[in-house]
Amino acid sequence: MSTFATFPVAASGYTTFATAGGRSGDTSTNSVPFPTLPRWPRLQKHYRQNECCDWLKEYRTRHTVGLQIRRTVVSISQRFFTEVPCVGQVLGDSFAEIESLGAPEHFCEDELLSILNSDRRKSLTLKYYAKKILYFLRQKNILRSLKMFLEQPAEQQLALEGALLVDQYCNPLADVSLDGISSQLEEITDKIKKMLRIKNPSHPSLRVTQGDCFAVDDFDLQRQVVVTLNAVLYEQLQYKGNECDYYNPLNSYIHQVLLRRTGIPISLSVLYMTLARKLGVQLEPVNFPNHFLLRWCQQQRGSGDIYDFAYIDAFGKGKQLTAKECEYLIGHQVTADYYNAISTTEVLLRMVGNLLNIGKRGISSLREGNEKSYQLLRDSLDLYLTINPDNVQYLLLQARLYFHLGIWPEKVLDILQHIQALDPSQHGAVGYLVQHTLEHIQHKKQPVEPEVKRRSAPEHLELQYSVGLIMKHKRSGYNCAIYGWDPKCTMSQEWITTMRVHQLSSGANQPFYNVLVQDGTCRYAAQENLEPHSAPLEIAHPEVGRYFSEFHDSHYVANEELQTRYPEDMAETLGTVRDLYHRLMPSSVQQESPNGPEGPSQENQDSQENQGSQENQGSQENQGSQENQDTMPT
Repeated sequence: MSTFATFPVAASGYTTFATAGGRSGDTSTNSVPFPTLPRWPRLQKHYRQNECCDWLKEYRTRHTVGLQIRRTVVSISQRFFTEVPCVGQVLGDSFAEIESLGAPEHFCEDELLSILNSDRRKSLTLKYYAKKILYFLRQKNILRSLKMFLEQPAEQQLALEGALLVDQYCNPLADVSLDGISSQLEEITDKIKKMLRIKNPSHPSLRVTQGDCFAVDDFDLQRQVVVTLNAVLYEQLQYKGNECDYYNPLNSYIHQVLLRRTGIPISLSVLYMTLARKLGVQLEPVNFPNHFLLRWCQQQRGSGDIYDFAYIDAFGKGKQLTAKECEYLIGHQVTADYYNAISTTEVLLRMVGNLLNIGKRGISSLREGNEKSYQLLRDSLDLYLTINPDNVQYLLLQARLYFHLGIWPEKVLDILQHIQALDPSQHGAVGYLVQHTLEHIQHKKQPVEPEVKRRSAPEHLELQYSVGLIMKHKRSGYNCAIYGWDPKCTMSQEWITTMRVHQLSSGANQPFYNVLVQDGTCRYAAQENLEPHSAPLEIAHPEVGRYFSEFHDSHYVANEELQTRYPEDMAETLGTVRDLYHRLMPSSVQQESPNGPEGPSQENQDSQENQGSQENQGSQENQGSQENQDTMPT
């Protein structure tokens, strides 16, 4: 008789017991069926219900991975507070140890999700870095899937699957899956079939089941499908081109197109083409300038005459155009080459190129240029260079972007070496970047200790506010949290002039505060323009966790790294909070330690709104701009 190990699996409020023996996947008597996993419920989907496995080994591995993940997250916070680098740049050594365990990646992800789903007001710094690591890990896996997709024969590459991989890479923290998207498309297909059945009960498309691959040859039957598709998609479901917010990157993401029922020409064309294909009508993508189109052959297949096709404008509610009308659409003539069908790879390059231009457009705008634009540009460059790795223009842009953000200098040198091999004529730009990147690497070997600012110093006596306070801007009305200060304005004269600081009563000769603003931006505000918020609230900013460990009722508690830089501020913050907000509260509420008591637990709304959690932040107010290419996403 076999002997089994029995061990407890801790859970919230109770303990369950599971027996384990044998090896993972072993079906011998040394293994036992799938137990309940109350401690790690997200892992259940990775095991079959009656699967036999060495559960003790699984438990130990999951526990070991969890400890290592938490050590990694904590170490990143301690090492990179001053300059948050690209997460992929710093994870190498830490994850080499995890990979040596031979553990499934879903154990790593499960621990990161456990951190992110804990009390939303606490462990903010831990969550900040956990989210960055999860972002990086998921992107790494998605990029691997994209490479496998591109290795398939061209005829097997479906535009929808490629577009979904682009969507997933740019939104790695969102719940986006091929199964989920396919299910939504099946619902739309069923609606089309329902209407089609009324018009023609014997239509061959009605007999097709999910997954079947077929083509309707009769042109009149094809027309019935197209007309019905237009009626359901644009009239019944109210899909439309997003003319009002054309440059919003959400227009390019398939899951957002389905959710918001709006998009740009290429994303709506991918959706339209996929639905038509499910119903037996083969449409082809056309890389028309400034306005992506589909073409539908009206004659024998294989015709090369551009006038043998109708051109469908999915952005324009499925309107059918002649070749000449396509030119009217963009306002100028084009050669016949622009009417040719293109491959799925070319569709993805066009889609990613749109996102790339939106990122550059956002960065070049002083008002809108922020971390999200930098992240979008980085993500779209990763995708573009995965599809087309030898594009010198975008390789150079990637090197410049990394250099500007001060991240991954070793990778910058690798990129520059690749550029030089591809195009020796770029030696001027390459040489400049190589020189300054090497200087950057040398500079990092001699790190400068961060300045410690004590508010008790004589030059700091004019300070009225402190780190962690929730403020309101008197003129602009925005809510914000203070994460730093200077006794006088330290920005350039150009910035001071542009921001009209001289019009303030105290001008630049007053304390200025670094603040995290509710809209996701970082600003530098004069003391006379700020006042404590009358009803303090949490600030939904993606960088909150970089500076603060928790939110406690009316203020943020600085993490260890920020307290080291401003060692006297938390005592000042607690005193200010007590004077402003706690006078009328019970004495038990006023008894706070510097780390703050536990605040009331609230419904979890952690920064899911900020799923594009970014990996890097440039200078707080004026992040440098990239060369702008004002090309419309199409």
